[in-house]
Amino acid sequence: MLVEKRGIFHVRKCVPPALRGVLGKTEIWRSLETDSPRMALRRSHAIIGEIEALLESARLELGEIVDVALLPPSGTEVAEVVQGISLRAPVAKVEAAPIAPRYTLGEVYGRFMDDPTREWSARTRLAYETARRLALSIMGADTPMENLNRAACRDFMETLRFLPKSASKRYPNLTPREAAERAGAEGWSDLISPANINIYLNKVCVVLNWAVREEFLTKNHMRGLRLADPVAKQDKRHPFSDEQLRQMFTAPLYRGCKNDGNGYTTPGDARPKGTRFWIPLIGLYSGLRLNEICQLDTSDVRMVDDVRCFVITEKSLVGSTDKSLKTRSSERIVPVHPKLLDLGLVAFVDERSKRGDAKLFHDICPGGSGFRSTAFSKWFVHFLKHSGASRERTSFHSFRHRFRDALRDARVDRDISLAIGGWGTGKNAGDVSDNYGRGYRASVLFEEISKVQFSTAISLP
Repeated sequence: MLVEKRGIFHVRKCVPPALRGVLGKTEIWRSLETDSPRMALRRSHAIIGEIEALLESARLELGEIVDVALLPPSGTEVAEVVQGISLRAPVAKVEAAPIAPRYTLGEVYGRFMDDPTREWSARTRLAYETARRLALSIMGADTPMENLNRAACRDFMETLRFLPKSASKRYPNLTPREAAERAGAEGWSDLISPANINIYLNKVCVVLNWAVREEFLTKNHMRGLRLADPVAKQDKRHPFSDEQLRQMFTAPLYRGCKNDGNGYTTPGDARPKGTRFWIPLIGLYSGLRLNEICQLDTSDVRMVDDVRCFVITEKSLVGSTDKSLKTRSSERIVPVHPKLLDLGLVAFVDERSKRGDAKLFHDICPGGSGFRSTAFSKWFVHFLKHSGASRERTSFHSFRHRFRDALRDARVDRDISLAIGGWGTGKNAGDVSDNYGRGYRASVLFEEISKVQFSTAISLP
C-alpha cells in the first residue's frame, strides 16, 4: 500500500508471520522519493515487484512452495522451472533471524520524556507526567504500540469522561478506570471538565505523534479525538467585579485583623503587610500570573533605567533554580504601579533583602510540585470564601483578566498591553519587525501602567 510519510510517498508491505524470522522485520518500507501521487503510483509497481521477489526468496529459503516467476534472477539458478507446475525446493535448515523488538507504551513514553532534543519547562514536564500516569494506568504500560488502535484511544477518552476530580486523592484505593466506572454507574457529577480532558488527550497525542516520527508506531489513532466543550473560551474565567474587589480589600487582612496567621479573618488591631497582603495587590496592579509572583527573588524587584520594575525571568541574580515561565513571551519587565509604591512595597522588599532572604515570598512552601503558587492558590480560595468574594468561574487568575480590562479602559496601546502582560500574539499574528529592537523602554511602560486605576473599587489606607 502507498503511505505518505513526512510529505514523501512510500510503499509499505506487511511481512507474513511465517517469514518474519527470516527477514527479521514485520513490515517492509521503501521510499518512492516523490511527493507527487501520480509519480508515486507509477514508481510503485517496480518497487512492489522487488518486495514480492524478496518475500518469495524467503519462502524458498524456508522450503515452502514458491512461484518461480516471482523469484529474482539469482533465485532461478536453484529452481527447476516446470511450466504450469509449482515445485518445492529442498528444505534447508535456516537459523532464524532475531525478531524485531516490540515496544510498549510505557517504554515509548519514557523515551519521549528523556528525548534530549526537546526543551522542557518544569510546568510542561509536570503536565506530561500527569498525562503519563493516566495513560499508562488506563491504556496499560505493557500494551504493545501496535495495539494502540482507534478503539483503544477512544476507550481512553471515554474513561476520562467519567473520571472524578482529584480521583487519586479522593479514591486512593481505586485505579482511574475503576473510579470512572463507579462514577458512571452511580451518576456522579463532580467530574473533570472537558477542557482538562482535552489537555490530557492533547498531551498523549503529542507523544504518539513523536512515536510515529521515531518509527515506534505507524499511525497515531489519537489524532482528532477531542470533546466538545460547552463553556466558551471567554467564559472560562471571569474578571473580578468591583464588588468582589471591594469585599476582598475591605476584609480584616487589609483593614485590621487579629494576626497574620489563622487570625487573618478576625477583625483586630494588627496590620500585617506580609506575603498574604502583597500578592493579591501585585496581581491586581501588575497582571502578573500567580506563579510569576510567588517565585520572585528579592533581586527581581529592582531599578531598570531609573524605574522600579518586576523583572520576570528564569534567570537569577542570587542563584535560584526554581523559576520557570509559561511561554517565551512571559520574560519581560513590568514597572511597579504607583499604588504599590505608595503602599510601601519597596520597604517590604528592602526588609526581606536585608534579612538575607533570596526569595521575596520565602514563607510559601513549594510543596511536592515545586511551585509555590500551588500552596498560595489553596489559601486564596479560603480567603475568597471568608471575605464573601467567592463567585463561580473566578480565581486568582481573575486579577489578570481584570487587569487586562483595566488596560483597555485606560486606552493603553495594544502592543504595550501585550508587552506588559506577557501575552503572546500567536504563531501567525506577529510581524517580522517584532523580532527587531529591544522592546519598550521601562519609562514608557511605567507611564502607561500608571493609567490603570481601580479607585471605584478600592480605597486602601
